[in-house]
Amino acid sequence: MTWKGFWEGIASIFEDFLFIPYDALRKLELDSWWLANIFSWIFLLIGAAAFIYWLGKLRDYNENTEVTYTYDENP
Repeated sequence: MTWKGFWEGIASIFEDFLFIPYDALRKLELDSWWLANIFSWIFLLIGAAAFIYWLGKLRDYNENTEVTYTYDENP
């Protein structure tokens, strides 16, 4: 096996198997633009919800006033 064969194998995996959902979306867009873009809006809403959740956790962490370290201050 050569390096060229290795990289061609990786390219084949992506082109023949892993890009199947993208090919389906590309074909769906030719039939219905609205239906194809609804997937983008769903992913956008999921990302926005995760970002808001993450910001809430960061705020909770910053507002936490209890000491969390355990090292001895007076050695």
